[in-house]
Amino acid sequence: MSSVTERPEAPPAPRTIPALPCISLDETLAFWTAIGFTVTYRQAAPSPYGVVARDGYELHISGLKGMKADENFTTCLVMVADVETLHAEFDGCLRTFLGRAPAKGLPRISRMRPGQTRFTLTDPNGNSVIFIKFGPEDEVRAQAYKDETLTPLQRAVRMAERLRDYHLDDHAASKALDVALRKAGDETPEDRRAALLMRAELARVQDDAALAERLEAEAGRLEG
Repeated sequence: MSSVTERPEAPPAPRTIPALPCISLDETLAFWTAIGFTVTYRQAAPSPYGVVARDGYELHISGLKGMKADENFTTCLVMVADVETLHAEFDGCLRTFLGRAPAKGLPRISRMRPGQTRFTLTDPNGNSVIFIKFGPEDEVRAQAYKDETLTPLQRAVRMAERLRDYHLDDHAASKALDVALRKAGDETPEDRRAALLMRAELARVQDDAALAERLEAEAGRLEG
């Protein structure tokens, strides 16, 4: 009689699980559940620890004594199929939970514009979770400013997009556009209008309504 040799089960594939520090586990879990996550684990002792999950991925959260939210630079990336729909969902949940979807302070959510491939959600502890669209589009957009066929103003717009959307640095994006607009020479009205409207959007975010209105009026005169 022949014997059948059993094959050992293959070990599970390796995976990474982000672990985010927190000041208050209860407040942190309340935040993540308010925007659509489910608590799958909670531990009070010997140290605070929790897990939240949605759509097949998890965020682990652990208490950290003495941490200060405004000094926390913890970041993790989450790759998703549709960033625009997810951003809209988080935005709506934050408005229900907080009465608004803040772009500043803690917690906050970065802005989302058509065609954008990522956004950042920052929790009450200063943990920044960056949601990025699957595929090459995100990297292509990030490197668009390197295209040698771009005019100086077109390049400044692409650089401003990178600074605004990837580095969340509205001040640097504004400065890049200001310099390019001052130096703009033989640029098309369409390109100048695009740069003015982007700069106007940044001005509104920075609470400079007067500048935004002036730039929008100038852009309107270029509309043909």
